Amino acid sequence: MNAAASTPAPTPAPSAAPAHTHVLEARFEPLTPERISDVLLIENIAYSHPWSRHNFLDTLTSGYQAQLLMAGDTLLGYFIAMKGVDEVHLLNITVAPAYQRQGWARVMLDALALWSRGQRAEWLWLEVRVSNPRALTIYQTHGYQRVGLRKGYYPADHGQREDAIVMSLKL
Repeated sequence: MNAAASTPAPTPAPSAAPAHTHVLEARFEPLTPERISDVLLIENIAYSHPWSRHNFLDTLTSGYQAQLLMAGDTLLGYFIAMKGVDEVHLLNITVAPAYQRQGWARVMLDALALWSRGQRAEWLWLEVRVSNPRALTIYQTHGYQRVGLRKGYYPADHGQREDAIVMSLKL
């Protein structure tokens, strides 16, 4: 008798991922007027000064690139970008708070860069609030560079304005 045949099979090593973690299969879909209500639910939770329904409708009317990141029927996030002559300007990128810190912002930034290259853009531009270090870190690790500051760019509490850091990515 072969000794190996009587040896019990090794027990598989435990997974490095916690038992509650599961992989989501995500896809992009265009934002449509019918889905703006879903987007607004996230927008109003994620931001102190969210975009309005009118802002989102304007982007669709203008033909901007507006994509939803979906997993099944779950909206993970969205981005909206405006194409210029040789550049793309990221206007809004948001991950639903329940799905933050899972890499979805990077997925959307990759998709945006891929689409932008397909549009023959040479640069990607964006603004980020000076008070948003998490977003700033994500952009920097994605290769964006600080190139300027827009004073009083964003609305803030109590009628104040907040500065924006201008960032760009050479494609």
